[in-house]
Order: sequence, then C-alpha cells, then structure tokens
Amino acid sequence: MKAGALLILRRRLGALGADPTVVGLLDAAMDADQIIGAGLEPPEDTGAHPLASWVHTRDTAHMLAWALTGVAPPALRGRVPASRRGPVADAPLLAAADRTLFFERLRRTAEAARGPGGGTLLHRQALYLASYDRGPEAVAWTAHALHVRRGVLARRGWSEHWAEARSTATALARLGDPQPLLDFIERSLAGDDTAEAANLNYWAYWLGGLRLPQSDDRFMQNREPNGWDPVTLLRGLTHGMHRAPGYVDLYAHTLWALLTAHPWLPQASPPLAQDLARRTDRLLEEGVASVRARQELGAVHYVLRDRT
Repeated sequence: MKAGALLILRRRLGALGADPTVVGLLDAAMDADQIIGAGLEPPEDTGAHPLASWVHTRDTAHMLAWALTGVAPPALRGRVPASRRGPVADAPLLAAADRTLFFERLRRTAEAARGPGGGTLLHRQALYLASYDRGPEAVAWTAHALHVRRGVLARRGWSEHWAEARSTATALARLGDPQPLLDFIERSLAGDDTAEAANLNYWAYWLGGLRLPQSDDRFMQNREPNGWDPVTLLRGLTHGMHRAPGYVDLYAHTLWALLTAHPWLPQASPPLAQDLARRTDRLLEEGVASVRARQELGAVHYVLRDRT
C-alpha cells in the first residue's frame, strides 16, 4: 500500500468509528512487522537491520510480544474482536516453526553485532528481544550472553555503556534474576545527575512521551528539557507499574526522581496523583520491593498526600 493511501485509510477508519487506541497502534504494528521480517530474513548489511536504525518503544515491544509469545498488549486487553466469517486466529502469533527460526537468527544477529563494527544498538536490542524466548536452551543461551556483558554493570554512574548496562540488567530481571537490576539502580543510576536524566529521558521515550523517533541512544544523556511532558511520563509510570522483582524497584526510583525534579506534578493532575497514591500504598503494604525502593515509595506517597 502506498503511504498516502495508508494515511487516508487511517483517517477513514477513525471516521467509521474505529477505536482510536487500536488505530494509534498501527505504527507500532508496522515497526514490529519490520523487525519480525528482518529477524526471519536478516539483511546482509547489519546497518539496515531495523534494530540497528532506531530505538524501539514499549508499544513496539508489546506488539512483538503479541506475535512471539501470544500475550496481548495491555492497551488491547479486554477488547472483544469483531466476529468474522470462517476460522480466524485470536492473536497474530507466529507459527511455532517461524518463532523458532526467528529466535535462532536473532541470537546469531546478536552474536555478530557483538564484534567490531557490529553496532551497539543492534546488539543491545537483539539481546534484549532474545529474552522473550522462554525455551530452556534459549533461556540458558540468553542468560549466558547477558552474563558475559556483566562487565558493563560494574561501571559507576554515567558511561558510554549506560544504556547497554540498563538493557542487560532489565533482561536478566525478565529471566528471573533481579539482582543485577538492583545493583544497577544502586551503582549506575542513583545519585548521578546524567544517569538520572538519561533514565527519565529513556522512560519518556519508551512510554510515548517523546514522540520523535531516535536513531541511537545519545538522546538519553541530554540534561536539558528534551521535548517530553512530565505529566505524560507520570501517567505512563503509574498505569504501567510492573510488580515483578527488580522492575518495581526501577519504577519506584524513577517515580521518586520524576517527582523530585518536578514537585508540581501532583497538582497538575490530582486524579492521577490520587491513583498513584493508592498504588504506592498497596505496594508498601505488600512489601514486594527492596529497602531502598520502599523508602523511595514512602517519599513518593508523602509528596502525593501532601500536595493533593
């Protein structure tokens, strides 16, 4: 389909009453399609791989997870698909053989990108995406490949390998090992102004608060206002809070850093602040976070209660 025809179709769908949320996910769906296509048939030029040419977002990651694991994006859960004629799949899940091929070639891509000239962004994103494969052999390979990169986790504060270290730590948490992420927060994030700014910039981009596509990780280290809206970031963090070990600690620290940098946020959206206060209260009662995260959640809860 020509680009102009697609643009007309998108607008026509809205006029016909299509769900705006679903229509808004078309870009992420096309991005995921490109990544899957390149995974099944990797380009000879690694620089042309979509994982090497832009930093993908949460919406794209959710679309990829839908095709690779069958887990529907949160934005689409609970929606009843329209009935159609004949048998129709209830998810865009790749066939088992295609999933196996995709992950095999993705792991090869990640290994090749690790070498000279392979591309840091391609290696980082391919390795993180490989953690979606939960087969025993695949988990062992991914865990080994991630642990090989643990040297980047030893660096303190901001470094040129900060984004890679963050991605490595979060992927290990996905595989059930939260300690590297806890160490990353303590060693490579907390208390370093550039790292704190990078974390907020990345979250803003990941959650859709920074709309311009980014071709590499350099945008993260910008300590000046970077074109994202703090209220949008607060909403994304509130509604997307992950309760898994390690992740809840990263959310807690990011919320604390965001409210420290922008203490006016609770007054900008009192309903959102009240929702976040309820969620942090539940987390504190459940005791699912580390000591540091509980302290930061306590500080967040205090600010929310004091300013709403």
